[in-house]
Amino acid sequence: MTTDPDTTETAPRPGEPADEAGTEADSPGAGGGDSTASERSEAEAELAAQRVERERIERRKAEKAGPITAGGKLSGTAADLLAAVRAVESGEKPVPRASGRGPVPGAADGPAPAARRPAAPEPVRRPQPVVASPVSPSAPDEAALAAVRAVLVEGGAPESLAPQAAAALGDGAQTLLREDPWQLLRAGGVRPEQADGFARALLGAECRPDDARRARAMTVWLLEQAALAGHTALEASALEAALGRYAVPDPEAAVRDALAEGEALLFEDALETAAAASDEEEGERPVRMLIGLERYALAEESLADGLARLINSAPQEAGSAEDWERAAEATRGSTAELIHAVARHGLVLHTGGEASRSEPAALLQAAHRLGVRAWAAVHSPAGRQALPGGRSGLPDGASGEQSAAAVVTVAGLLGGGEGPGRDADGALDLDLLIVCDAPQLDVETAALLVESLPDGARLVLSGDPGVLESAGPGRVFADLLAARACPQIASRTPDPGPIGELVSAIGVGELPQVDAPGKEVVIVPVRDAGEAVHRTVQLVADSVPRALGVPAEETQVITPGHGGAAGTRALNAALKERLNPGPGRFGGFDPGDRIAYSPAPGRTLPGRVVTADAEGLRLECSGAPVVVPKERVARSVRHGWALTAHQAVGQQWRAVVVVLPGDAARALTRPWVYTAFGRASGHLSVVHGVEQALPKAVAETLAKPRTTRLPVLLRPQVPTD
Repeated sequence: MTTDPDTTETAPRPGEPADEAGTEADSPGAGGGDSTASERSEAEAELAAQRVERERIERRKAEKAGPITAGGKLSGTAADLLAAVRAVESGEKPVPRASGRGPVPGAADGPAPAARRPAAPEPVRRPQPVVASPVSPSAPDEAALAAVRAVLVEGGAPESLAPQAAAALGDGAQTLLREDPWQLLRAGGVRPEQADGFARALLGAECRPDDARRARAMTVWLLEQAALAGHTALEASALEAALGRYAVPDPEAAVRDALAEGEALLFEDALETAAAASDEEEGERPVRMLIGLERYALAEESLADGLARLINSAPQEAGSAEDWERAAEATRGSTAELIHAVARHGLVLHTGGEASRSEPAALLQAAHRLGVRAWAAVHSPAGRQALPGGRSGLPDGASGEQSAAAVVTVAGLLGGGEGPGRDADGALDLDLLIVCDAPQLDVETAALLVESLPDGARLVLSGDPGVLESAGPGRVFADLLAARACPQIASRTPDPGPIGELVSAIGVGELPQVDAPGKEVVIVPVRDAGEAVHRTVQLVADSVPRALGVPAEETQVITPGHGGAAGTRALNAALKERLNPGPGRFGGFDPGDRIAYSPAPGRTLPGRVVTADAEGLRLECSGAPVVVPKERVARSVRHGWALTAHQAVGQQWRAVVVVLPGDAARALTRPWVYTAFGRASGHLSVVHGVEQALPKAVAETLAKPRTTRLPVLLRPQVPTD
């Protein structure tokens, strides 16, 4: 069977679009549900917080001095790009494109480059407390939607795109679409060939392949697709190559035009290699030219400034040094090392597997006993339950002063629905924040968290560096580990049992046979996708409950992608038919269905359907009631008996069935296998149809690299060992 490109979770090459069916980007969209415990929508509160932070960052950028004096030694395309940006910054007309095509300096691989930016961090301007309205203030009215629908129909595009197009383009969306039909690419899920057809229908003979509007829109679209694949910027050469693959006649001119119009930003980062040092001695300074969207560039810059503030400042006196020392002595091993590090430093990284969660939990308890205002943040309610002591939201044994501490979700903390609230300056009112599953932090969320911390606060980022990286752009945790700019505590708490032994071996590139006398690990070979679906249903509904006593509702199926003959869609359909058959009278769902609810892009909450009424689909997610308005159900709720590994990361189940059909072989990487197998706490069944592709992926196939600038931005601001 050949691999359908829409069946896997593989990340695209830089500059190519993320796989729609396979990545977390294809998870249900940014629909928000109304919790009965609060008037605000959690998703809308989080988005509102992000808007406030972006506005703050943009104000800070506008207050900066003029362009950095650099690039005098550049030539060819790099010089053209830099000249175009400086012309725009000075209000002049962009320089004409030079003839010929020169190489982009810094395109060769090498260690992380150094940044050209002031060494001292800028003053911090904190976001003010967010009060989110249950209704998004940017929601287009019905008249605006009707006008957009009319243009879409005229151009042969689906009317259903109207809400996305209106939200993405803002006021006057219908006029903008008529003047520049390729702006339709800004609506999620639209492909270039579809935008081209829309443009031909509206422009007729005026529609040309070399239209500058198309080139600009394609440049922005490729950068947005790169962000879906995890990049915060692209090398200029990679972006130009991608434009060429999409039939843009002059990629260099397209990039310059996008820069001149302010659609993208140019960054030149000095390279720090042996060859670069030699060139610099000769009076030249090789640089890497990167192109990025302002949204992610500013978030990454803000994050670097905030991290430098934590690293370079002494923690405030929350507990005496002697108290912290006694707290560390009361523990042992890597837990004691973690407490020692937190006592002395503003930023600490903690790494380890699932069992190592006990160490940040012990830190939280120790901090409370010292009277420190400490909080732990996880990415979902299920993650709260995975943290020892987090099921009740309080540390084990918490009482008295300790009752002030809790385990909250990141979204709830940022949105204001959970946590300590904000002080008069808009900073979180706490002394210590512990963020679990830190690899899941994308650059925007990380920037919001770090910039929300008060001066003198301590931050601990804890997580397993072997799991899949964040669904959003950036690789914050991995970049910080590579930068070595703060203490790093590696847990020595091993994951127990045969599953722990197997997952630990996968982490170092090995796939051994493990001794599993209690049937903790079972391999089920299959010949094709049809047999894979059949055996998966048999395992979940019959074999695992009968042999191990684990009910079907506590067993999770994980597969590489949404599409294909054994993707989540096919598996969920088969599992529903067996476990909860019904007509799907509530938008395809019935009471009792297991679901995966996505309140915001990149976040998945497992749950079940309770009922439906005029307000929408009523769910129960980790004990909390959620109402999803009916117009949002299709894009924010999926059946959840089967998930992708990206959706499952950060959670565990008593039993997990990992399905590896033959057509999923090219989707497998070591982080994917490590993540999927590690979701099982008691039993792991592997429905195995990829033969030698599995050990090969574990041994040889690492995660595709992401292009980010965080190490570059940090280097001149913080000391490194």
